[in-house]
Amino acid sequence: MTTPHSLAFVVDDEPAMLDIVTFALETQGFTTESFRSAETAWTALERSRPDLVVLDIMLPGISGISLCQRIKSRWDLPVILVTAKGEVSDRIAGLEAEADDYVAKPFHPRELALRAQRLVRRPESSRAVVTSGVRLELDPASHDVIVAAERVSLTNTEYKLLAALMAHPNSPLDFSQLLLMCWGEYDRHGDREMIKAAVYRMRHKLEAAVTGSSAAIESVRGTGYLLRADRT
Repeated sequence: MTTPHSLAFVVDDEPAMLDIVTFALETQGFTTESFRSAETAWTALERSRPDLVVLDIMLPGISGISLCQRIKSRWDLPVILVTAKGEVSDRIAGLEAEADDYVAKPFHPRELALRAQRLVRRPESSRAVVTSGVRLELDPASHDVIVAAERVSLTNTEYKLLAALMAHPNSPLDFSQLLLMCWGEYDRHGDREMIKAAVYRMRHKLEAAVTGSSAAIESVRGTGYLLRADRT
């Protein structure tokens, strides 16, 4: 279940959609606050931080994509984007803005609620591996990875993917396995791009911390990824 009193900000200019999303989240134990524009949501974010933001892409004034970018530049908050059915360009833009997940309209409220629940659920223990002599250690309290004593901040999606790879060192994980382990489901349209974008960003963060550490995550052509760890 969600952490008690997990707070979700819901941003949508359509009253009916606000009602659907807030009801779905509240049935899974969230408390919610609703906003009709990106501007009012941003004002609230500067006062307090929720555990999750559910954000429609099409908003009056500042777009949902722009708000997502602004949120991710300031805080490590999970963001779910709500997109129009079939709008692949919107989903790609959302992934580039570092959104953690997305749902396409029309969606089942239960699906949205379960996705939200998984995003705020935190791992209970740390994990460490050594790759090419460099130690990687997860910090579940902060969602950071410690790379040879250098602390690197990860988004929620990046953290879950790295945790999955570190749990199975030297074993290739295909896209369906990663989706199942991180989000509890199998392949759906656009999710491979979400994983690829997250791994791309994660590699750059690791490389910036310690040269060569990004090589720990290897692409398995046409399949998925593996984390190359030293044998003990």
